[in-house]
Amino acid sequence: MIDSHCHLDFEPLFNNLDDVLKRSKDVGIKKLLTICTTLDSFTKIKQLVKKDEIIYGTYGIHPHEAKNDKITKQLIINEINKNHKIIGIGETGLDFYYNHSDKVDQIESFEEHIKASIELDIPLIVHSRNAENEMLKIFDKYKNCNLKILMHCFTGTKKFVENLSDFNAYFSASGIITFKNSIDLQETFSFIPTEKLLIETDSPYLAPVPNRGKKNEPSFIKYTADKLASIKKISTSDLVEITSNNFNKLFN
Repeated sequence: MIDSHCHLDFEPLFNNLDDVLKRSKDVGIKKLLTICTTLDSFTKIKQLVKKDEIIYGTYGIHPHEAKNDKITKQLIINEINKNHKIIGIGETGLDFYYNHSDKVDQIESFEEHIKASIELDIPLIVHSRNAENEMLKIFDKYKNCNLKILMHCFTGTKKFVENLSDFNAYFSASGIITFKNSIDLQETFSFIPTEKLLIETDSPYLAPVPNRGKKNEPSFIKYTADKLASIKKISTSDLVEITSNNFNKLFN
């Protein structure tokens, strides 16, 4: 089992890392991808990937931070080339729901991440909220560039999935799919091809049922795996094998 998106640098995970790792391994997690969100957070990410062989990291700026943390393609490339356990770019993307950063700043930052992803040939971890149309316009500019896309904590539409069918795009299910009011999202995941699925916790956020409302952690991914397996009408063991293979193929 692989948690394709967690934030081990956030509390309460960071100061309880040994216990978090033990519980993760106890449920069968083989890899954890801890996600960078700010320039400052990357200091912790670099520490974390040294802590255990199952921890890998990314480098990038969350769209909420685009106005404060200016980043360039070359800066991303330089940092990632220094560390073989930094295997992805992001979390980047567009968030027009909260608009913590101006749209122009978000788009500029997103495109710098995209260019670095293309040059390094490693996956782009994408956050999208209320921004599907603008995101598709940007992706279309790079349609012939072999961009590797991971739509994290995917809550988008079936139409958006269809529009990304021409790209090398994967879609990650979080604990949200276990919520009883997520019927539309569950239907969307039933539509997404199994070979394009990953699973994640986004911990310490979005704990799945039956732990909804608690601080999330990677070991809770088993509940998301169970639910996604049910949606896809396959066994949990098959779902775990498929999503792990998908992760390893994407992050090869």
